[in-house]
Amino acid sequence: MTKGLSVKKDENFSKWYSEVLEKAEITDLRYNVKGFVVIRPWGAMILEEMYKLYEQALQKRGHKPSFFPTVIPKKNFEKEAEHVKGFTPEVFWLKKVKGEDELALRPTSETAMYQMYSLWIRSWRDLPFKLYQRANVFRYETKATRPLIRAREFYWIEAHDCFATKEEAEEQVQEDIRTTEEVMHQKFGIPFLPMKRPIWDKFAGAEYTIGSDVIMPDGKLLQQPSTHLLGQHFSKAFNVKFKNKEGKEEYVWQTCYGPAISRILASVISQHGDNFGLILPFIISPIQVIIVPIFTKQNKEKIIKEVKKIKDELIDKGIKAEIDLREEKRPGEKYYEWELKGVPFRIELGEKEIENKEATLFIRDTRKKEKISLKEIGKIKKLGEEYDKRLLKKADDFMKDRIIECKTLKEIEEALKEKKIAKVEFCSTEKEGISCAEVIEKEIGAEIRGTLGNKKEIPKGNCIVCGKKAKEVVYIGRSY
Repeated sequence: MTKGLSVKKDENFSKWYSEVLEKAEITDLRYNVKGFVVIRPWGAMILEEMYKLYEQALQKRGHKPSFFPTVIPKKNFEKEAEHVKGFTPEVFWLKKVKGEDELALRPTSETAMYQMYSLWIRSWRDLPFKLYQRANVFRYETKATRPLIRAREFYWIEAHDCFATKEEAEEQVQEDIRTTEEVMHQKFGIPFLPMKRPIWDKFAGAEYTIGSDVIMPDGKLLQQPSTHLLGQHFSKAFNVKFKNKEGKEEYVWQTCYGPAISRILASVISQHGDNFGLILPFIISPIQVIIVPIFTKQNKEKIIKEVKKIKDELIDKGIKAEIDLREEKRPGEKYYEWELKGVPFRIELGEKEIENKEATLFIRDTRKKEKISLKEIGKIKKLGEEYDKRLLKKADDFMKDRIIECKTLKEIEEALKEKKIAKVEFCSTEKEGISCAEVIEKEIGAEIRGTLGNKKEIPKGNCIVCGKKAKEVVYIGRSY
């Protein structure tokens, strides 16, 4: 492993991020296809922990797992005109095989899944119908790619749901926001703004879109889980109908929800990391406690016997623990490596600690050491809960400090220079607001990200651009 980060996070976030990915062994960029990266074992194990928590939350809310093919026939795309228009530039098309339909690698799975929904849904008794799948999706990204943040392949979960009424579908959209709050915010420690996108920025084929915007350390916004009210656009295109209680056929109302787990990992790395590398939340760290024995040839057997006891006790208490027994590395090198990888706790144990019936405990987020009695080693589980609460509070404080109310275009410019997000009063996020949004984009180089999707904020004044009476409170920022 290459030693040392060469930059500080607050001085050059971009380079810091790249170095952490490489030196903490999250990804390897040397795969020779642009926009496609290798996820190394440490990164893959973190992703698995994140997937586990997200899937538990979805299943708790009635979603069932499924797997659909990676390829989608071209004719499926063409069934929903707005959707195909929105996604065609981003689609990877496979070389046509003689006698076969032209196929695409899925950019998202509406057009793959809904043809099957039309076969499976028959009656009101089949509703609500809620499926999700883990999937790799592929998009021909033409902008500069950035590992985990903006790529041509990413790892996500997509949930696709059907309901008898629009009201039920809209409640599902709100449930999706609550799922993001429960998992991404409360468990991963990533606060977000649930933004109802302007009409000109909604998902192709949706009635409206709510994207979860996360503020990165450089002040840019990264869209995390988005949820879409699809209405009946796809159900009519794919003939997804049900017979109601009176025996009359109706089209279902649909929603979809897409947490990109690999992109959320980018936010976890960026939000919590420091100048020494990763800081992983206790709940998603593949190793929660790394045990480093300190021994000589004379006491090696005795020390190793004791650390194995500690490991077994931690595992019995549901704590993920490992022992670093590599003899080619000195203890100090091991300390550095596991700090770089973000392991929450490190136990150091040598002859002196055994004599005193205690261990030295290093805590990654505070970088403090304390003594812990060997009899109380199990309290690390409680310390882990406290650890995650500290990360969450620090992240929430960061978010609060990054949102500033602005009254003029000049104030918006200043806010963005200070790596903040502008909160302003605006005429409309419907079609009549497009010209004002274009002013923001051309003069400031920023975007109207939308209005809060889980509560209504009432404007009291006029639009910051045109001066007409404001209908909405919007948030403005620059994005990846």
